[in-house]
Amino acid sequence: MVFFSTSCSDDFLDQTPTDAVTDEIATSTLDGLFLVVNGIHRLLYTRQGSNGRGGISAMMIQNDALGEDMVMNARANGWWINMASWNDHTNANDTDDRHAWRVLYKVVKNANIIIEVAPDAVGEEEDRNIVLGQAHAYRAFAHFHMVRLYAQRYDAAGSNDHLGIPIIIDNAIDSRPRATVQEVYTQINSDLDLAIPLLEDYNRPNASHINQNVAIGLKARVSLAQGNYAVAAEMAAMAREGFSLMDSTTYASGFNDYTIDEWMWGGHYNEEQGSAFTNFHAWISRNFSSSNIRGNPKSINSLLYDQIPSTDVRSAIFDPTGEHPNLPVGIEISSRHKRFPYTNQKFLAFGTGDSRGDVPYMRASEMYLIEAEAKARLGDPDAAEALYPLASARDAAYVLSTNTGQDLIDEILLQRRWELWGEGFRFFDLKRLNIPLDRNGANHNSALINNVMFVPAGDVRWQWQIPQNEIDANPTIVQNPS
Repeated sequence: MVFFSTSCSDDFLDQTPTDAVTDEIATSTLDGLFLVVNGIHRLLYTRQGSNGRGGISAMMIQNDALGEDMVMNARANGWWINMASWNDHTNANDTDDRHAWRVLYKVVKNANIIIEVAPDAVGEEEDRNIVLGQAHAYRAFAHFHMVRLYAQRYDAAGSNDHLGIPIIIDNAIDSRPRATVQEVYTQINSDLDLAIPLLEDYNRPNASHINQNVAIGLKARVSLAQGNYAVAAEMAAMAREGFSLMDSTTYASGFNDYTIDEWMWGGHYNEEQGSAFTNFHAWISRNFSSSNIRGNPKSINSLLYDQIPSTDVRSAIFDPTGEHPNLPVGIEISSRHKRFPYTNQKFLAFGTGDSRGDVPYMRASEMYLIEAEAKARLGDPDAAEALYPLASARDAAYVLSTNTGQDLIDEILLQRRWELWGEGFRFFDLKRLNIPLDRNGANHNSALINNVMFVPAGDVRWQWQIPQNEIDANPTIVQNPS
């Protein structure tokens, strides 16, 4: 972590996030450690070498570009096309293949600093628990994200002794081999099990901080990925307590405000710290006037859209014509923005000249979906009831599902695709479910994306290549097959 001088005060929780503080402040006081926590928040969205590498928000777009539900319409300035073509993550020398590795191990390093020095730092015990809880949660989050990229999927029926990623739980400078996938998940769960009680009663200043609900939500995600469905269902129900689902008007307002009740965790851009052409909405929104959005607005898979009932608000945040006549008041699309069918208006920047907009990292709707899927896989008779609050909030005409077994699971997974479009879940879901990528029959431009229309489940390309920089620097690392 690169340090620069700053100061802290009694209202440190309300300070603008910073990604560096002085050695002395960071290692001696809990006030200073809160600034390190704020620095981790900022790492999730700041520019990392180029405009298209904006921390976790860039990773969210990468994961959906790799799937079938987000459609690239034209080359524009070129961003995301190579990822959608399955070229970037299969090339160990590609900077986009390296992006997650680089950023998330920075998160791990900063979390390790906190975990190492917090026991001896000066301050109140309550504050010590808060910084430690967030640090453990962030360390779990980072390892969880990376192991799902750079390793084979977790198989609940297997030993999971295949290679995962290096587990880094201290800041010693030495080479670390890849742990097994099982060992990585054991460490992830250990960190979350420490974080959850430490964050009890933490009243955070805003939704960019990880509180107990978010830590429990991360536990629900991890448990779902591992096939620990009873734990996933329990954690998901607990995590969303105190968060209400958006009404239809709010849902269609642009997905740019982390103060909305449903948002459990999100990144916040302000005028001082945002980067106009790095911000999430500079790439994903319909209205910001960047060369990428003007030339390559992002569409939903037409086959997926056609399955959304017209009474469902999620049908209103995409336009089959591409003209978008029903934008919220004050939002416009310029004549320079190209029109393509099925483009999204789910994400709207503050304006054509203002790319700001908050980034959704976790919402209560995801927790409903996790609970419903987990219960359906367990054969729990309450699974349809678990889905109903979300489905009926999005569609007033929805009636309690009478589906059971695989039919109910399929319905829940379809709801998941509608609900979480553009929020970075699709690659992980395809890999978790061990199903192929299939873009055929929809509105994908096959020539634009290197004719990558189908990738079988289990193909070696589902594992990202370990970045060549790591291979060169760490003699203990074994590369993935290619």
